[in-house]
Amino acid sequence: MSQSNTENFTNPSTFILLGIPGLETAHVWISIPFSDIYVIAIVGNLTILLIVKMEPSLHEPMYYFLCVLAISDLVLSTSTLPKMLAIFWFNSREISFNACLTQMFFIQCFSTIQSGILAAMALDRYVAICHPLRHSTILTNPFVAKIALAVVLRSGTFILPYPLLARQWPYCRTNIIPEPYCVHIAVVKLACGDTRISNYYGLFVLFCVLGLDVISIAISYMQILRAIFSLPTKDARLKTFGTCGSHLCTIVIFYIPSLFSSLMYRFGQNFPQHVHVLLANMCFLLPPMLNPIIYGVKTKQIRCRLLGLVTRI
Repeated sequence: MSQSNTENFTNPSTFILLGIPGLETAHVWISIPFSDIYVIAIVGNLTILLIVKMEPSLHEPMYYFLCVLAISDLVLSTSTLPKMLAIFWFNSREISFNACLTQMFFIQCFSTIQSGILAAMALDRYVAICHPLRHSTILTNPFVAKIALAVVLRSGTFILPYPLLARQWPYCRTNIIPEPYCVHIAVVKLACGDTRISNYYGLFVLFCVLGLDVISIAISYMQILRAIFSLPTKDARLKTFGTCGSHLCTIVIFYIPSLFSSLMYRFGQNFPQHVHVLLANMCFLLPPMLNPIIYGVKTKQIRCRLLGLVTRI
């Protein structure tokens, strides 16, 4: 297959990942920050999981959701970065058809899980600020577990058709993917025939799943701001709003790169392709690396427990 990438074929045995087109000569140098990001993401998120387990004061809904976010960060990083580093270091560009579809599923599924968990964390902040006396009775441990399970099941259910549909299409153009990993839109572009159902379904998931998450986050924070501005003193308002700081930073680093990547894909045709690819990479690389740093710096219990662990070593 690799010696004839443009011949007609229906079910390719392999795809060829180009890495970052246009920057092939710099792949080794690009791998240095990418490998650093991977190490920070793995160590940081494992540390978050360990500290939440060890610290009883963190056995609260917000930090249970944070653990689910950390697990999704670990899976998302491990789904993308090892193959990217193999391309950069060893020029290992081939990926089997089934492995490509599996990677596509994990990338899309756990990105959707992250979005759902951010919406659940916004709900937690809403209840904690607007109904503080009822927080422990509303967000009980069983209810939190049900929310997390619903987010995971929702993501798996809505994303599963992506690889199932991609498996059905004939591929007769090329098996070259100008990306360092398999994503839905890049694979569908290689298919022949009428792939509108995949395109329409992708838009449905974007607007009806991720869009609803954004709307629920916006509604939660509208109610939170109303409650904050009704507080009598400036110090009380700042202190209350400060409890949302970590969550707001996490929302920004998750949604803003995705928004810029989407806008550039549609309106930035004049930009070089490697700019598109690098920006798209930030959507998968930044959140897993920055989330544990944000919560480690801004959460006193996590910070103190981490300092305690470090001083013991």
